[in-house]
Amino acid sequence: FMKESYFTKFKASIQDYKLPERFTFPFYYEPHPLSVLAAQELQYYLQHQIECDHNFGLEAGKTGIPIGKMFGILVVQNQAGDIGYLSAFSGKLGESNHHKGFVPPVFDILTEGSFFNVGIVQVNVINQTIKELKQAPDYLACQQLVTDNKLLATKEIDEAKQAKKADKVIRKHRRVEAKVILSDADYQQLETEFAQASQVSNIQLKRLIRNWKVQLAKDEEVLAEYTNEIDALKLKRSNKSAGLQQRIFRQYQFLNQAGERKDLLEIFVDKDKPPIAGSGECAAPKLLQYAFSHQMKPIAMAEFWWGKAPNSEIRKHKGFYPACRGKCQPILGHMLSCTEMDENPFLQNTALGQELTTIYEDDTIVIINKPPEFLSVPGKSIQDSVSYRMQVKYPDATGPMTVHRLDMSTSGLMIIAKTLEAYKYIQYQFIKRRVKKRYVALLDGIIKENEGIINLPLRVDLEDRPRQLVCYEHGKKGVTKWKVVERSNNKTRIHFFPITGRTHQLRVHAAHSLGLNTPIIGDDLYGTKVDRLHLHAAFIEFTHPVSKEIVQFEIEPDF
Repeated sequence: FMKESYFTKFKASIQDYKLPERFTFPFYYEPHPLSVLAAQELQYYLQHQIECDHNFGLEAGKTGIPIGKMFGILVVQNQAGDIGYLSAFSGKLGESNHHKGFVPPVFDILTEGSFFNVGIVQVNVINQTIKELKQAPDYLACQQLVTDNKLLATKEIDEAKQAKKADKVIRKHRRVEAKVILSDADYQQLETEFAQASQVSNIQLKRLIRNWKVQLAKDEEVLAEYTNEIDALKLKRSNKSAGLQQRIFRQYQFLNQAGERKDLLEIFVDKDKPPIAGSGECAAPKLLQYAFSHQMKPIAMAEFWWGKAPNSEIRKHKGFYPACRGKCQPILGHMLSCTEMDENPFLQNTALGQELTTIYEDDTIVIINKPPEFLSVPGKSIQDSVSYRMQVKYPDATGPMTVHRLDMSTSGLMIIAKTLEAYKYIQYQFIKRRVKKRYVALLDGIIKENEGIINLPLRVDLEDRPRQLVCYEHGKKGVTKWKVVERSNNKTRIHFFPITGRTHQLRVHAAHSLGLNTPIIGDDLYGTKVDRLHLHAAFIEFTHPVSKEIVQFEIEPDF
């Protein structure tokens, strides 16, 4: 793997390999054989290299936090006409942007003496000043005085209110007694005394509240002399950090094949949000930047994970993955705008030529068997879906027809409501989790246990939709019961009984290391793509909206 430049010639012969006609669509692909070969050669180097001390979590006893890393290879043709490949890693590796054999970053913010390092020093000086001010004895004493006086004020005012209330009760009882034993003149005199006492009590309470309000205002004024200085420093820090970030975004300038250059702010100008921190640090932009900067023609690309997966994500060692959408999609949209690529599969209607089979139908509901790779509802660019076809087939239906959804890649039973009343009645059962469902899946490996429950909260990966993450802080509860049906040929047939209905719940619960750690066969997001996702909604039970009887429907998968 040792070389003088970043261009690496294949060690193995590529004479029998056919070059692809178009470049890889980076957000959904099956690696070209040349990409697989390049990845294997890079993986061999990673397995035997001793230059980088990063802990990938593959060796016991290695120092540092164990975490894997995404690597990328770009098969290219150089100016001499030779076919080889470039290598890159996402982010930093071993706290460094530069490692022998890997293309450099688009912009190195870690360069000694750079504006970034100077700016960070200035921000750190402000942070230290703020810290010292917050720890100053006078400031802490003043802060404590404000807290103590607020508590004392609350206590004294509450006690005064309670005393006023008690005096009122006493006067009420004395009125009842005086009414019997006093003359009218004496009783009227007593009422006058009570009124004066009540007025004095009100005045005293108001004076107490006013005095504390004045005292607390004085305390806050003294405290503000400290906090205003701290707040001014915080604002200065915020402005300096924002300016530093904007300047960093301007330094990340990306080329396309035509030599057109755009920085991150120009690339993200049409987005609702500014560039995500870390944009441009992924492997794909690094690879293309180096290729275009050195007049190399990109042939094919692939990215793979090396090492231990993060706790939240599903990443398999040596597994191939597409480029992320949040950071890379806008950047690669510019960088590959002049490059002929494979067709975008997300724009293809995979429902063409497929039919929806009706399992049951009456005046209010329809039960259908949805094929795999068939949208439940219209997508951003494709209208054809279960919902659309049902609306065409039943133009007089009222209300939404699809009561629930299946993932596009999942096949199986779906309930269609012909009337708004039926829709509301059945949807209420879903909300209250009264609908019973059973899915059949074929897992890519052997599950030793016979049954169990998986409880992993899920949320969307904001930087790489529609992938889901396991997140105990912000995720929504996800619970799945499961039971093994059969084991054979290093595969496990399993029944899933979802208690909740989160997006990709069964797929994540199957693939994640804290779940079954065995992806469903054909899972193109969390496993390895094959002809189809081997996940099927085989059974459903609910209460009929008209007869109010429990009805059941079942259909086995074709895998």
